[in-house]
Amino acid sequence: MLFNSLIFTVFLPLAFTGYWLTPQKYRNYFLLFASYYFYYSYNPWFLLLLIGTSAFDFWCARQIQKNENRCTKKILLALSVVSNIGLLFIFKYFVFCYNTTVTGLHLPYSILNQLIIPAGLSFYTFQSLSYTIDVYRGKYKADDKLSDFLLFVSFFPHMVAGPVVRYNSLMPQLKNFTYFKNINWPAFARLTVWGYFKKLVIADNLNLIVTPVFNDVTAFSAIELFIAGLLFVIQVYCDFSGYSDIATGIAKLFNINLSLNWRRPLFSKSLHEFWQRNHISITTWFRDYLYIGLGGNRVSYPRWLLNIFLVFLISGFWHGANFTFIVWGAMHGAMYLIEIFLKQQFPRTKLPKIIGWFYLIIFHTLTLVAFRAHNLIDLKYIYTKIFSFHSPAYFSFTSYLQKQDRFYYFIMLLMILLLFMKEFNEEYAIVNRTPKAYLFLKPVAYVFFVVLIFILGNFSANTFIYFQF
Repeated sequence: MLFNSLIFTVFLPLAFTGYWLTPQKYRNYFLLFASYYFYYSYNPWFLLLLIGTSAFDFWCARQIQKNENRCTKKILLALSVVSNIGLLFIFKYFVFCYNTTVTGLHLPYSILNQLIIPAGLSFYTFQSLSYTIDVYRGKYKADDKLSDFLLFVSFFPHMVAGPVVRYNSLMPQLKNFTYFKNINWPAFARLTVWGYFKKLVIADNLNLIVTPVFNDVTAFSAIELFIAGLLFVIQVYCDFSGYSDIATGIAKLFNINLSLNWRRPLFSKSLHEFWQRNHISITTWFRDYLYIGLGGNRVSYPRWLLNIFLVFLISGFWHGANFTFIVWGAMHGAMYLIEIFLKQQFPRTKLPKIIGWFYLIIFHTLTLVAFRAHNLIDLKYIYTKIFSFHSPAYFSFTSYLQKQDRFYYFIMLLMILLLFMKEFNEEYAIVNRTPKAYLFLKPVAYVFFVVLIFILGNFSANTFIYFQF
């Protein structure tokens, strides 16, 4: 079920009404049922997978808690890790590895088609797995009810595409006694309206421009390909942060506060700052459970640098079974290490903010082209075109006009400008400095966003980009 689907407009009011009409001691059971129905509507068989993996991790955590033997604890943790990573491999990477082997070794076997990936598999397995690891590390005690843990993993607003919420952030809220009168209606309205605006008005409309370009890269010039990459930067940010905003807003209807997942990453002035602002919940997950697991910075200097690079490489591959994602992760890892080296060699040197921002946007655009390209052949063509001094670097509307008309591009330019102005104000609190103006402009702005959603929104129920991950 998608947040931007017609069925969700029926599901959410029913889930909200049923939750608050249910007696307090049974509310979590109702919310668990609603969350499972939300996922069931996507694919009934995958619901069994969700329940099975969650229940198994819960059992592993309980057994880790009970056993005193260090070796037994490690075996139980290994069972949890292997089962979760194994599922990810089967559904996301087995076909890729098989086809790569068959093609690379010229084996006489047929090529397999990609399996259907359960929605949100990477997200809910990571959330479930983090609980088992934390219990093993002694951070928490596995003394929760099974039903509460299942709800912790499957709470429908964040289950499919995050944010990946930690145990200490969500579980205590699920156990608290809450009141209907405590619902933060203004926060719900702001977050959901802004999230739907980013998704329906910007991301889904930009998709109509970006997708035709990447489906036929040879038909466009170097500058046109670069502009498509820049538009994809905006599209993927609006698509994913839009989902997080909607999820966070909807959660407030149940008096649940989800963790911050985006902090205006496109205003960053370096790659280090970018990864402190971008997709925060998954970035911190890789830091806490992969980077620290590899030894973190408690190792030799070369090994520390290798750990950082491996985290970026693995996180790139986590996004999808394609060599292009590995390239994307490797480029970010390499540039991250270059920034470390430059900072160590020139500790007192600071670039002007505008130059730092310009560098980040250019680098992010060029690398996100790898994220979006269908395969290495297309990626090589795009980079060759962009970085070739012999390739014509003209820009005309001729190719783009075959996809949409000039007025469409003009409207999208205005919407992107509106996005920039809204986030610029949040970044630097421009309007907030005048309380009276802020109190007046804030509700007017959100009413304006609602109007734009109904006028310009793309209601084709396009899936969210990160559902495939």
